Amino acid sequence: MGWHYRKSIKVGPFRINLSRRGVGHSFGNRRFRVTTGPDGRRHVSVHLPGGFHIGKTLGSRRHHRHY
Repeated sequence: MGWHYRKSIKVGPFRINLSRRGVGHSFGNRRFRVTTGPDGRRHVSVHLPGGFHIGKTLGSRRHHRHY
């Protein structure tokens, strides 16, 4: 059984997301939001009237080298 942790702190239009994997952040409002996750990927989402949602992930994961 694994463990999970997630905490979100809102500061104006910014949101700082803390999780077991690291720190991410997002910016936007209810209709349009850009999120950067702990691994460096960006996700752009648009919420349209009527319950429609469009999202796109930009870029690929950053690979970390362990020495």
